[in-house]
Amino acid sequence: MKKRIFLVFFCFLAQFILAQTARIKGVILDEFNNPIEKVTVSVGDKGTETNKNGFYSLEVPAEKEITIVFSHVSFKSATIITTLKKNEDFEFYPVLNDRVNQIGPVTVTGTSKKRVEGVTSIDPVVIRTIPGANAGIENVLKTLPGVYSNNELSTSYAVRGGNYDENLVYVNEIEVYRPFLIRSGQQEGLSFTNTNMVENVDFSAGGFQAKYGDKLSSVLDITYRNPKQFAAGIEASLMGGSATVEAVSKNQKWSNITGIRYRDNSLLVNSKETETNFRPSFADVQTLVNFNASTKWSWSFLGNISQNKYNYEPLTRQTNFGTVSEPIALVVVYDGQEKDKYLTLFGALKSVYQYNANNKLKFIASTYHTQEQEYYDILAQYRLGEVDSNIGSETFGDVVYSRGIGSQLSHARNDLDALIFNAETKGFHEINEKTQIEWGIKYTKEDIRDRIVEWEVIDSAGFSLPAPILDYQNDQPYNPYVGPLAPYQNRRATNYTTINRISGYAQWNYKGAFGEHKYWMNLGVRGHQWQVKNTNSVDGDSQFVVSPRAQFAIKPNWEKDMLFRISGGMYYQPPFYRELRDYDGVVQPNVKAQKSVHFVVSNDYSFKLWTRPFKLVSEAYYKKNTDVNTYTIDNVRIRYLANNDAEAYAYGFDARLNGEFVPGTESWFSFGYLKTEENQNDRGYIARPTDQRLKFGLLFQDYMPNIPNFKVYLNLVYNTGLPGGSPSYADPYDYQLRLKDYRRADVGFSYVFKDQEIQSSKKWLKPFTDFSLGLEIFNLFNNQNAITNTWVRDVYTKSQYGVPNYLTTRVFNVKLIAHL
Repeated sequence: MKKRIFLVFFCFLAQFILAQTARIKGVILDEFNNPIEKVTVSVGDKGTETNKNGFYSLEVPAEKEITIVFSHVSFKSATIITTLKKNEDFEFYPVLNDRVNQIGPVTVTGTSKKRVEGVTSIDPVVIRTIPGANAGIENVLKTLPGVYSNNELSTSYAVRGGNYDENLVYVNEIEVYRPFLIRSGQQEGLSFTNTNMVENVDFSAGGFQAKYGDKLSSVLDITYRNPKQFAAGIEASLMGGSATVEAVSKNQKWSNITGIRYRDNSLLVNSKETETNFRPSFADVQTLVNFNASTKWSWSFLGNISQNKYNYEPLTRQTNFGTVSEPIALVVVYDGQEKDKYLTLFGALKSVYQYNANNKLKFIASTYHTQEQEYYDILAQYRLGEVDSNIGSETFGDVVYSRGIGSQLSHARNDLDALIFNAETKGFHEINEKTQIEWGIKYTKEDIRDRIVEWEVIDSAGFSLPAPILDYQNDQPYNPYVGPLAPYQNRRATNYTTINRISGYAQWNYKGAFGEHKYWMNLGVRGHQWQVKNTNSVDGDSQFVVSPRAQFAIKPNWEKDMLFRISGGMYYQPPFYRELRDYDGVVQPNVKAQKSVHFVVSNDYSFKLWTRPFKLVSEAYYKKNTDVNTYTIDNVRIRYLANNDAEAYAYGFDARLNGEFVPGTESWFSFGYLKTEENQNDRGYIARPTDQRLKFGLLFQDYMPNIPNFKVYLNLVYNTGLPGGSPSYADPYDYQLRLKDYRRADVGFSYVFKDQEIQSSKKWLKPFTDFSLGLEIFNLFNNQNAITNTWVRDVYTKSQYGVPNYLTTRVFNVKLIAHL
């Protein structure tokens, strides 16, 4: 009897060991790129179903021809015939189309996950085709409601009253960082994200889940492509170019996508009023390597090397402003130059272990190293005067009478070296078809070495202007000045700072029903502990914060496809390094985390117009902020007071209508209203630096019906003016002036020789999967948009004039796109 049992066991074991099997897996999508739940995947008598994310995984026989069938009651079935090798891990992503005879109202299935979570998904094709001076993901984000930016040369953006430092950015679930010393949009050559490598982009403007990190405003979640076959592509324009290569090994276990980019902003900067010698060099290399070790283990490496060199030598500038009856001009002659360098090294290793269909673990480790140098010595000698407005005069347009003369000498020797290390573990567990649990824990160490040496000397009519913060009376030139000699601005600091952080989260997802009405719930909590150590001061206290968050969405069983969502919670932002530095550049180790309570109510209405799909998303929000770390904005540089001495609030309404206004293309209109104010030391509420009341955005795609190869793309943004432009050291309670409204339109014309829809019989196009040539016009209507003001004294009236610092004018660009 024992021998018989042993023999049966041995045969079973041998059959298990010698079995010739492989695995097929992937995500099943509908024609709108939404995942489909409960699709049956079958091979013979074996089968499985996709989960709420559209994911499936099935072991199949290897070394023989098999037929795989994908079927769903609401979609046409799909079938493939293939032969897989032993232990091959084959990924297949079919797209199922609606049945022709399908009728009735739209039903909600697992495809509604992003809709439930309040996440905006952006098609990568739209990102790559929409024109913009700084084209990419951030360029498209600026057309969304609640997202604001007044500098086309910068990738910085503010969301719903927050500032540029309050936005989370993830690439393949790995947090990425911006340079520290960037202070001008024209210094930014490249965003971290390489749009030619992107597969999916999700964006949330508030009320996001606990699984995302500790920032106050928004989350941008980007996923890079996992290549399925060899491909290559290039883009070239007057502003630079890029090349991308994708490759897959024969056994499908290894894959790689690598992108190289180069950008030159001189075409844009040379269109500004300041004549310069501008020699920029912005370049980077990114690579994503994937390895499927087995049907359960997968590994990936994301690497980036970026080097930006900014060499700037201003020569002359003339800015005309004032009124028609009283035109005024500022004429400046420069001497000196600016040399900035930003070298960034980034590497991240990610491993995913899916030990069964319902349980998954992720392990992520990343290192970010940046070396930044900001050196400049620039002498600006200016003349402020009245302009000859007589058209027939030989001196028409020239300054004929000077109201003020002076000079400004700016000096900086700023160096920063930062090393940031992260180690993280995440878990996902699907308890049943209604309940999921997610958790994660993360350790971060930030080691930053920083030296700040900045000073500025200002001369007006031959008299040096001392720092206005000094307590003295100065009524030059009528009486001699006997106070201390000091530059107008002076900042000197050296900081060696180490920050250790431990953070984690846990959240619970549930899907249920009230009768025929479906609902979803998400409850989560985050915790964050940190301590700041600085060699130049006493170590900071250990601090800890807890952030509970929740979302609730309901889909009534109505004839109209509507979904209602409420989300909110408590959001903390523990200070990052720049938030620890006060106005003089000295680190304050006990700066507290800023706290914000979010409350968001929204409605999604999906409908058909002209037999084409449309969606109207509207959201109302309110945010109450305490322990606010107040700041000032100069161009895109933020300087904090680092004292948590204020409270603030923000409320508003956002709406976005998107759909196929033109068949086969996605376009949208967006509108946003915002009001945000702060109260410093109980002095009363004033507008915050990001109080941009109204915003209109338009992203439109079209083509000529008779010439479908010819396509047009329009990117239009209108923002009302921001507070700002006040003189240095000015009390914001004394200056609440606003800049002019920001108006900009970028248009692109593209002739598509070949793509997935448009085919060509020409032999030279045969190697290409798509090939197009286009013309882009930036700032189509040549609007004069100002980013800041330069303040110049009138020696006779002792008044100061705010001279606008205008952004780029109309610029033409030619662009070529080709993919193999």
